[in-house]
Amino acid sequence: MKRSDGLGRAFGVLWSASAVSTLGDGIVAAAAPLLVTSLTRDPVLVGLSVFVQQLPWLVLAPVSGVLVDRVDRRRLTVAMNAARAALTAVLALAVFAGAASLPLIYAIGLLLGSCAALGDNASSALVPAVVPSEQLPSANSRIFGAYSVLNKLCGPPLGAALFGVAAGLPMAVDAASFAGAAALLSTLRLLPRDEPEPRAGARPPMRRQFTEGARWLWGQPAVRTLTLALCLMNVTLIAGFSVMVLYAREHLGLSGFGYGVLMSSGAVGGLVGAAVAPRLQARFSSSVLLRVGLVLETLTHVGLALAGSAWVAGAVLAMFGVHGAVWMGVDRTLVQRAVPSELYGRVMSVFMALAVGGSALGALIGGPLARAFGLTGPFWFSAVVMAALTAFAWRPFSRSIDDRGPAAAVPRAAAVAD
Repeated sequence: MKRSDGLGRAFGVLWSASAVSTLGDGIVAAAAPLLVTSLTRDPVLVGLSVFVQQLPWLVLAPVSGVLVDRVDRRRLTVAMNAARAALTAVLALAVFAGAASLPLIYAIGLLLGSCAALGDNASSALVPAVVPSEQLPSANSRIFGAYSVLNKLCGPPLGAALFGVAAGLPMAVDAASFAGAAALLSTLRLLPRDEPEPRAGARPPMRRQFTEGARWLWGQPAVRTLTLALCLMNVTLIAGFSVMVLYAREHLGLSGFGYGVLMSSGAVGGLVGAAVAPRLQARFSSSVLLRVGLVLETLTHVGLALAGSAWVAGAVLAMFGVHGAVWMGVDRTLVQRAVPSELYGRVMSVFMALAVGGSALGALIGGPLARAFGLTGPFWFSAVVMAALTAFAWRPFSRSIDDRGPAAAVPRAAAVAD
């Protein structure tokens, strides 16, 4: 594979595999809620379909991080992509056969979430291992750029359109995308020092190794603050987005395809954000970008609560896309630069357990909030909580996050070209 801008062949393989699977996920991101709402319009049951995919991150966090630091990360990523291909194929066959049911959807969602908890952790550990620290902003912006285009812009309208042709077709395409990602990653070759080094003698118990990662994260004020903020931000975000399909169809009056188009509007902003994120990170301090991000996320929930038309909601989601891309670039770069290679899997498992745990909690409460206060209720709830978080985190997200934050406080292990 041709080298590009110094990021190297290995990064090209990682990016390609990510791009293939993220397109499939974008297709299902629109099709799966449409499938669920074809079986029920209860917001609690709709939100539960999102919750079951997030739950494994909480249950498997102690295992996934230690496992990622013990085994060949590339092989683990390949195996989890292959498993996700098989599970999604089963769901596609069930839909084609007219045998899809909510219990089946929940069960497959739970298993897919389990694969993601293991595979995504291992995949993220490959990026800082093969991209030099100074090039992480560019690498992360490219990954997020592909995510914005394929998962958010192209995937949802395509998924809604394919669902209109045949309800099982989007799931079949997603299964093929996971199989393609597994095939690409199987060709990836890393230098020996990119892999976890075997320990001499007996390995410590998994509980002790997980505790090492948790203690490291809690001992880094900047990483700790980012983690707790992201957890609460995900609670508020998913509280509304877990019932977004009902919000779009019943509050905004959109068709199934219109829902797909609405969901893709955030990708327009995401593309802009991914393009400008490295420049903003070079020009402004992380503290400034994080503070602005908190304000923008609060305004996102207010805007969606007040939106009376798809055009207004689409504009709000586009603004959120810009913010999301920039926030991801700052957040991911700070953490990747901070975490020592030998602890990466364990620290990221704690980081992701709290981040995705917030998503799980948001999915769990979004439906009841919508049932009790209407489809805009979750967004009003999220706006209030985000306003409180902004006030609380404003001082911790001060200049000190740049001066004594992770990049300065923890030396990175030597990185190699991707």
